[in-house]
Amino acid sequence: MTAVGWRPVGWRAVSTADRASVALRPTRARSGRRRHALPGELHTRDHHHRSLQGGGARAAVFGVSDGLVTNVSLILGMAGAHPGGSVVRLAGLAGLIAGAFSMAAGEYVSMRAQTELLERELALERHEIRHRPEGERRELVKIYTDRGIDAALAGRIADEVMRDPELALETHAREELGITPGALGSPVQAAVSSFLTFALGALVPLVPWLVASGLAAEVASVVVGGVAALGVGMALAVFTQRSWWWSAVRQLLISAVAAAVTFGIGHVVGVSVH
Repeated sequence: MTAVGWRPVGWRAVSTADRASVALRPTRARSGRRRHALPGELHTRDHHHRSLQGGGARAAVFGVSDGLVTNVSLILGMAGAHPGGSVVRLAGLAGLIAGAFSMAAGEYVSMRAQTELLERELALERHEIRHRPEGERRELVKIYTDRGIDAALAGRIADEVMRDPELALETHAREELGITPGALGSPVQAAVSSFLTFALGALVPLVPWLVASGLAAEVASVVVGGVAALGVGMALAVFTQRSWWWSAVRQLLISAVAAAVTFGIGHVVGVSVH
């Protein structure tokens, strides 16, 4: 597709054809008849995307889900063998602590490695922009022409971007690496968030065993685990903007299958005390 006309806006280029298509969206006039929106009215329909590149929110969402599924499965798996309430409590507590530390460590190491890799790539881009600006300009021109922009127009856009080294770095990072230099995520934030949310999810099915034991605790773990799974599913739906009921049912099914399998294994295998 050949662009009708482009102008730089910050680091981006916005086509006049795209602006025209948005401007011609039909709206409803006061009289009830449909009319086309004027460009000046577009700000009423502007929306902003949430920043999803930071690691904290992602780690929190998966942490609480993993904590719930992991510990409800572990606790009911142990309960299925009927070893006594104290053994189930110990297993649940050990699962909570070990799982939380494992999640935090894994999240920190993976995000730290990813961040260091991206920082290295950004340093290389910064070096190339400083010492080989013409080569980097040609890269931008090729990126834009590959997207259907006229070569002369792509050259003018690249010239405009390359005038500012920081703007050039941000543009190359977005276009070549798909990242924003200032939003690489925090490994520490991700690790802490993952630890706390995993522990929170794992604590839910353990609570009944802190105050009871036997069949009553088993039933209570199933009930509170199911309610918590529904709550996690609905929370995920708020985060992803998808159907809340499907997200809740899906989370409940995942938790139920995991718990049922481990309970069955525990019941079949049992425990032996020597």
